Amino acid sequence: MLRSVFSLARPFASASSSTCRPLLSLLPARSVWSTGQEPQRSTSYLDALTPDEIQRVSSAVKQYMSVSGVNNPRFVAVSLKEPKPNMKVPPKRQAEVLVLNPSNGIATELLVQGEEVLSSEDLPYGTQPMLTPADCDLAETISKSSEEVQRALKERYGITDMDKVVGDPWSVHLASEEDRLLVEGDNKPRRLVQTFLYQRMEGDGLECNHYAHPIDILPIVDLNTKSVVRIDGLNRLPAPKIPTDSVNYHRNLLHTNSYLETQWRPRMKDLSIVQKDGPTFKVSDNNLVEWQGWSVRVGFNYREGLVLQDVKYKGRPVMNRASLVEMAVPYGDPSAPFTRKCAFDVGDYGLGYCANSLELGCDCLGHIHYFDVAMADEFGNPSVKKKAICMHEEDTGILFKHVEYRNGHNESRRSRELVISSIATVVNYEYLFYWRFKLDGSIEFEIKLSGELSTNLTSSGEDPTNPSHGVLVAPGVNAQTHQHMFCCRLDISVDGEKNTVSEIDIVAEDSRYGNAFGPVETVLKKEQGAVRLYDANKARSWKISNAEGKLNPITGKPTAYKLVPFTRGAAGPTVLTHETSSVSKKGAFAQAHLWVTPFDEKERYPAGEYTPQSLEQDGLPKWIKGNRNVEAENIVLWHSFGVTHVPRVEDFPIMNVEHTGFSLKPDGFFDGNPAIDIAPDVNKGSKLNSLNCCSSI
Repeated sequence: MLRSVFSLARPFASASSSTCRPLLSLLPARSVWSTGQEPQRSTSYLDALTPDEIQRVSSAVKQYMSVSGVNNPRFVAVSLKEPKPNMKVPPKRQAEVLVLNPSNGIATELLVQGEEVLSSEDLPYGTQPMLTPADCDLAETISKSSEEVQRALKERYGITDMDKVVGDPWSVHLASEEDRLLVEGDNKPRRLVQTFLYQRMEGDGLECNHYAHPIDILPIVDLNTKSVVRIDGLNRLPAPKIPTDSVNYHRNLLHTNSYLETQWRPRMKDLSIVQKDGPTFKVSDNNLVEWQGWSVRVGFNYREGLVLQDVKYKGRPVMNRASLVEMAVPYGDPSAPFTRKCAFDVGDYGLGYCANSLELGCDCLGHIHYFDVAMADEFGNPSVKKKAICMHEEDTGILFKHVEYRNGHNESRRSRELVISSIATVVNYEYLFYWRFKLDGSIEFEIKLSGELSTNLTSSGEDPTNPSHGVLVAPGVNAQTHQHMFCCRLDISVDGEKNTVSEIDIVAEDSRYGNAFGPVETVLKKEQGAVRLYDANKARSWKISNAEGKLNPITGKPTAYKLVPFTRGAAGPTVLTHETSSVSKKGAFAQAHLWVTPFDEKERYPAGEYTPQSLEQDGLPKWIKGNRNVEAENIVLWHSFGVTHVPRVEDFPIMNVEHTGFSLKPDGFFDGNPAIDIAPDVNKGSKLNSLNCCSSI
């Protein structure tokens, strides 16, 4: 399922903007300012580690571990230990480091300050940290190099050229007792990856859409012993045929298609985004962005990817921090081995590690500002991913309009948004993340889903023309029904640190004429009572009010924002797996749309710190057992939402984007419409297509 489109250990590779290919550059980290001006390094204590800091930290860790005989630790992550927000005295910068000892398979957490290791703690036996890009590359290599795998492919299918075989690396979700036995190694815990196999049939390189040619056997590899521990599917005899139809979207292979289009349609005419005066946004101090009253620090790390910090409107705090902190992606096929087919994409692989290098004119249009990011590779060396974050402005239609019908006078303003985005490629799927800051004081988080379906052959005993738990998207190619359940962590600070959340339902009232309805507000006082479901029939939203005495002068009520679910895409259910399943237990965050907890810097990830091969329920359900107070407290909102994907034939060979997302809207935060001071303007670049259309009489 998931692997970054790059390996941090690979050397520099160039790419032209015309190909829109991801780009990894081993260069000093800096922000690429669209006018060529290079800002100075950030003065914020929340700023991510620089390449120099990463190098010093990893050197200190290597030295420290060599004393105990560990000479080649495998680095999983090196990142800033983020201090609490709004600290009056900037703390000393510290780094969190996670390494694996190859000799015994034990993972170790270290805390480093400068070149000094302050603490070191081994994780419990068998605890597995996330799979790095290097781990995923290694898993595919182990699988394809296995003599047992090669023999099975030759005997079942006559495949001898392993360069034509693809092994998509997925973490091993432990769904049964038999699965749990897999993790037991002889001398050290197993670090497992299952590799779904496909065959490349067209082209000479990597261009072929191999998802049109799934293979039915599934090797499971152990990264610690570098061996294949089991191959599922060998007992299915005779071996089913691999589908052979060419179903390609790659520009070099469109002509090979068996039944889809083989030639380009006529090109559409140019549609360019031109800002002759430059952008309205301003970037200073490396990552401080200011735009139309908004200010925000743009951050990034290996796990969450894009992070927003210190979000304010005209100096008034709105959020301390916002990021996507977990995803659960269960597949709904009960046939073995697909009971194990589930990924927790953030915890298992890291959205930062999977981030694209974005390309001007392909991924981002207009006047663009890019931010580079620095991460550590498996050897602890700093690597820089260029253009990991894109920022630009978008025209989004009309913001407000009214015509006085009595005299025809029109007052209309265009809407514009500041968009901060990042894209992660996780082998077959693309996740496109967009934080949108708006002129009306709203913030919207949108996720677009694209990429390719993870396909398979129909299971033994299943009707090959009518799959029980999927859809045929090409002859002989099954795409299973699945979900993408997201969770955002919102460290809210509406006009101050102490806030209160209330649930707002619009309900009908008894009245003489039966026309009465309106909002009913219920304060969420304790954690367990703040585990809530969205209800579209009640237009349910959640209001976050200031609890420090900041009142709106018009209403006399506390200033507030409200969380409005599903403002992008269709409203979706919670996770659909049964409550007894390991998916629902491990991904309990996806069983509700809202959770509210008091701020605790140790409570970071809703499914726990370590999701690969995890057995015990961790994260949110564990934290709320104490039923702590959340009224008039420094609180964190955890908003879960998602997409339930019943594949369509039109999703293949590549998916057009699906949408989901939510909004944070001011609700008594301002004295009135904050956008009324936008001056009237007429776009002089617009042209009339025909004198017979819309012309004056």
